[in-house]
Amino acid sequence: MALGIPLGIPLVTIALLAGGGAVIGSLLSVLGAGGSILLLPLLVSGAALPTKEAVPLSLLVVMLLALGNLGPYLRRGQFAPRPALILGVPALAGSWIGGSWVKAGYVPEPVQLGVFAAAALLASWLLTGPAAGRRKDLPIQAPTWTRKGWNLIPGLLLMSGRRLLLSLPTQGILVGLLTGIAGVGGGFAIVPALVLLAGLPMQLASGTSLLLIAVNALVAFAALGHWPASQLPLMLPLLLGGAVGAVVGQKLAPYLSDLRLRQGFAALLVGSALLSGAEAVKRHQALRDPATGGTSQIFGVQTHAVQTRGAPPRHQPG
Repeated sequence: MALGIPLGIPLVTIALLAGGGAVIGSLLSVLGAGGSILLLPLLVSGAALPTKEAVPLSLLVVMLLALGNLGPYLRRGQFAPRPALILGVPALAGSWIGGSWVKAGYVPEPVQLGVFAAAALLASWLLTGPAAGRRKDLPIQAPTWTRKGWNLIPGLLLMSGRRLLLSLPTQGILVGLLTGIAGVGGGFAIVPALVLLAGLPMQLASGTSLLLIAVNALVAFAALGHWPASQLPLMLPLLLGGAVGAVVGQKLAPYLSDLRLRQGFAALLVGSALLSGAEAVKRHQALRDPATGGTSQIFGVQTHAVQTRGAPPRHQPG
């Protein structure tokens, strides 16, 4: 029963998407990262979308929410161009490659969900593991570049230029592949990379991450080459909820404990990983079930093509 707005979306789905959008918007505004990784399970398990529709829709929402949260960071000058280029350019290449693989049908739907589940578990570990609590936030300063690396505080060398030039691009490629395949912004990996590898303060890393997330999502969306026209109405509750969450997050940010926030978000990520993993198993079994058309249905696009050709089942007479 499609009680709800005139677009025919059930009220329960609207409430679920709006609530999820609020959580995502608040996390993006506070951390500059992470919230978008909750989008795919929200769309796949909550709104019952196939990944072919959920991934491009997720990328669109991620891009718009990241851009919407970027303004305050830019006004405060919390953006580091050089690490953004070192990390961002390889990430764009990875996004294009990952999106092209999905478009060509090289990545089955269960694998997309499995990759997402693994990424969510990795993100939860990055947020709560030993490295996460190893450093305190540094005072917000414009970083200075020397031949030996980034210096944020006089006398403190955070990373050598050679190590930075090797580590950040590698991280960027992996983040980009994840964006193209699973439809997430990758901020959960970008922020730790900027903080732990480039040595940026959390606020500076968050502002830099938001711009990278938006551009990364745009490139992956272009590589996928699929405009989810029939699912665009679902963006409305997501974006409205995200806008409310962003405002609330910016108001509450000064009073929130960074440790508690990361622990709570890590718990959400573990739940998302379990949900997506279960969905991946279920869809893998559906593809192998002879009743759905046999094991020849490997990719989501091929499955759709088999089901719409109108061929009679093999057990029926002529």
